[in-house]
Amino acid sequence: MDNSGYLASERRAAVVIFAFLQADCRDPYYENELRSLGKNLNLPRESGLDGDIETDGNLQSSNRPQAELQWPRGHGDAGALHAVAEELREIAAQIEHNVVVRATQNLSRNIRTCQSEQWEYHLAYEVEKAMKQGVGFENLPQERVMVALTLTLVERVCKQAPQLLSSLFETALCFICHARAR
Repeated sequence: MDNSGYLASERRAAVVIFAFLQADCRDPYYENELRSLGKNLNLPRESGLDGDIETDGNLQSSNRPQAELQWPRGHGDAGALHAVAEELREIAAQIEHNVVVRATQNLSRNIRTCQSEQWEYHLAYEVEKAMKQGVGFENLPQERVMVALTLTLVERVCKQAPQLLSSLFETALCFICHARAR
């Protein structure tokens, strides 16, 4: 099944990226940044993010940020977007560990030493470098591998530095949309 059409519009790409980033959200700082990002993106949701706070200061797990979308074309479209995000997570989980670790370290170091306008260049460079190192997915559509690798790098950097989430989300969105246009 070719899901590349679900990244065709910037809005759909933003939803897929958000759904990818929210999976396995366990860090309270990262979770708070996700909640803020979701509100800023004005994602339509079935359930709110204003849940009860547990005694440890975390949200109850049932109230974690979720992109339960209500698209005009119904739940099937929202489900398909979540399926794309899950497929990308499966690819990302298979990517060679040391390639991702090295690329994450490089990206994190580079974005901390430059202005956010240069982040897309650094992200593109690390993704391209990792792809050339042969992540072992020649049999998969390279666009999917590129998106999965991009989102993996963004997620890992943001889990190390949650305050970068919003800006790096925008960088990833621009990078993915520009890559699709090429």
